[in-house]
Amino acid sequence: MNIASFQKFTLVDYPGKIATTVFTVGCNFRCPFCHNPELVVGAQIISGGSKIEKEFFDFLKKRVGKLEAVCITGGEPTLQPDIIEFMKKIKEIGYLVKLDTNGTRPDVIRKSLKEKSVDYVAMDIKNSPKNYNKTVNANVDMDRIRLSVDLIRNSEIEYEFRTTVVPGIHTYKDFEEIAKWLSGVKKYSLQVYRDFKILNPKLKERTIGKTLNLNKIKKIISKKINEVAIKG
Repeated sequence: MNIASFQKFTLVDYPGKIATTVFTVGCNFRCPFCHNPELVVGAQIISGGSKIEKEFFDFLKKRVGKLEAVCITGGEPTLQPDIIEFMKKIKEIGYLVKLDTNGTRPDVIRKSLKEKSVDYVAMDIKNSPKNYNKTVNANVDMDRIRLSVDLIRNSEIEYEFRTTVVPGIHTYKDFEEIAKWLSGVKKYSLQVYRDFKILNPKLKERTIGKTLNLNKIKKIISKKINEVAIKG
């Protein structure tokens, strides 16, 4: 695993659980609003990555009975060739596993669900389907994104879909389209955009002076999805 670091304690990354969060390196998207830019562009193996992985598992073993879960985020964790084995190893110690993903690897999601190596999936919905490419600055296979959505929504595990709301990138119309697309899913979260550390600082030129009312967006989404949360 190409691991950059891990956060030993969190109460917010895995809903309702005391958890630790591990950060993987590398992503196939280039969202200008990404708040982990060092993980996106860090295509090379982190120096000492194997040492970090050993420290991570040593830490987990010592915290059995005190921590409940592990959140795997990035970057995009499903790009890691040994992600399934990594999750299984965590579960063998006795922890719940949450996977954060952009949904570009439905094969990994399907396998992790089939082999019961994951307990919670949080998938980022970057924008309405027609605006995906320009939002993430990549050529996106939307069939794969839709397949990931369907695999997750039809699974028996806990899940959520979520969107970071960025003025200048998103519109209210986008959220009407997202609501239609995700109609009937269990849970959807709107995440507040903050620009203090982002992948492309030039985005600030597009967002300055622009606003989107998250409560208005929540009302739009709530017409199709029962549980909609706003996360700061």
